[in-house]
Amino acid sequence: MSDARSRQIVIAGAGIAGLTAAFAFAERGYPVKLFEQAQQLEATGAGIQLSPNATRILRQLGVLDRLSPHAVRPEAVVLKDAATLRELARIPLGQAAESRWGAPYLVAHRADLQAALTAQVAERPGIVLVTGARVSDVATGPHGIAVTAQADGKTVDAEGSLLVGADGVWSQVRERFPDHKAISRKSRFSGELAWRATVPADSVAGKAFAAVGATNSVTTFLHPGFHLVAYPVSRGTAFNLAAFTKGERIAEAWSGHADPRILTEAMHGTAPALARLAEEAGPWMAWPIHTVDPKQPWTAPDGIALIGDAAHAMTPFAAQGAAMAIEDAATLADLMAASPADLAGSLQIWEGLRRSRVAKAARRGAVNRLAWHAAGPVALARNLFLKMRAPEKLAADLDWLYGWEAPEASV
Repeated sequence: MSDARSRQIVIAGAGIAGLTAAFAFAERGYPVKLFEQAQQLEATGAGIQLSPNATRILRQLGVLDRLSPHAVRPEAVVLKDAATLRELARIPLGQAAESRWGAPYLVAHRADLQAALTAQVAERPGIVLVTGARVSDVATGPHGIAVTAQADGKTVDAEGSLLVGADGVWSQVRERFPDHKAISRKSRFSGELAWRATVPADSVAGKAFAAVGATNSVTTFLHPGFHLVAYPVSRGTAFNLAAFTKGERIAEAWSGHADPRILTEAMHGTAPALARLAEEAGPWMAWPIHTVDPKQPWTAPDGIALIGDAAHAMTPFAAQGAAMAIEDAATLADLMAASPADLAGSLQIWEGLRRSRVAKAARRGAVNRLAWHAAGPVALARNLFLKMRAPEKLAADLDWLYGWEAPEASV
């Protein structure tokens, strides 16, 4: 194997995690081969929240300049009671966020972020993107890793020092990981459904949201049966709406169809204006929220690493899925470049650092979900706590999350 091929990084998946990893490794001098099973790069989902821990990395990679003209910098996160529409709490963002955490808090359409990453990758020499390619075999050995992909009925081979599985919650790379019989490598349905819609700001649904929400902020409506998160995207010309309810398992895909009565019934008792918004915004697309076993390994010492949802798909209630994937990609490239002769050691250190960080973010999401769906005396206690907590204190509670910076890459 030539020196270039022995140093090559092979990445499966060209979503946010894979594209960020491709550019981060290329920036550090590694040749990269990127396999994507879709024939064309198309963003899944709709809106995305990018907290300062993510935008800091995007700025370092030069992606933020491409994204910012299409994104919105919200002024606050606003929590409202879904039944009364009363404001419960406000966390300042906007310039306050940039001053406090050293990077902006942005909301954007996923397609805009993916387009910015794709353009950045396309301009970087040393990155080869192969679309329509599905990883079919992985072999490890003393001289590196060999990956076989199927593309348009043809076999495409790649060799290198590391395979990065960035292929999402239904990861093919994870399925081919070294066997750990006690741990499921399959994703599992969380019992939650996400309902999404994107509405033009000047539409009837857009005006219905403007009547109940903060059009320049991230608004979260709290209710025992559901919660709804809404914010502007695409330069403020549209609003992204995402509601979360309990539900039955549906097809394993990023969008699908579920009985809309699930959402309607979950919203029983909400303010009439909010119910009208839900009706005007339809039809809603639903997707099942899947997670993966947090105990599964994320790395193999002979040259495999899982990042993003492939490693640690979590519920979205801390709005940190994309941010954790971006952190994964950048820190993995940093540690590999810092000690290229010790692959196994670098992977072990990286996994140790990332596990504690991701676990803390997941716990924050679990607490949010519990608080946002609280009922009765628990909801009253939540509201009293939020009323007594100053906005600056609520922001300070997030310093560990939003103010994070990658540790020095030394092994």
